[in-house]
Amino acid sequence: MNRQPVLEGDRLALRPLVPGDWQPLFAVASDPAIWAVHPSHDRWREPVFRAFFQEALAGGGALAIVDKASGEIAGSSRYGVPEAQGRGEIEIGWTFLARRYWGGGYNAEFKRLMLAHALDHFERVVFQVGADNVISRKAMANIGGILTDRVRTYERGGVMVDHVIFEITRESFAAGPLGPLRLRR
Repeated sequence: MNRQPVLEGDRLALRPLVPGDWQPLFAVASDPAIWAVHPSHDRWREPVFRAFFQEALAGGGALAIVDKASGEIAGSSRYGVPEAQGRGEIEIGWTFLARRYWGGGYNAEFKRLMLAHALDHFERVVFQVGADNVISRKAMANIGGILTDRVRTYERGGVMVDHVIFEITRESFAAGPLGPLRLRR
């Protein structure tokens, strides 16, 4: 699977993240309110975000989310590296949007594009969400994410934080609120 495709929706386009995206993406990420309930709540700080950005470039799979009307970067998301355990799944995560794109279906639009692309190649897509991140948990429910019994724990800012795992399968995607989609590439 190409982890850095170009995908186009009605209002948003996704394209590979490039080094030149640093300044406009940091301008979005420097809003502390974006990270207030996120396990990495200090990601708005320049050195913390710089490490996050460099990791995104180095790991591949990172996408810039672009507002088609203005050409401005609205946020970013990533495809993870497929796990070698043969689970037939890939992760979508590391996602954030400028607050002006909260609500209004923007999250659903770009997740629909990413899900359709990933589910062409994998049986399921998983999402790790901080157990206490009520905003992201609600967003997952809104796009048809199914809470699993899987939990992962990571160190975030010197504290161990539980992350719950949501999944969307090919079957649940086709029957869910985002429905099937033909991609425009």
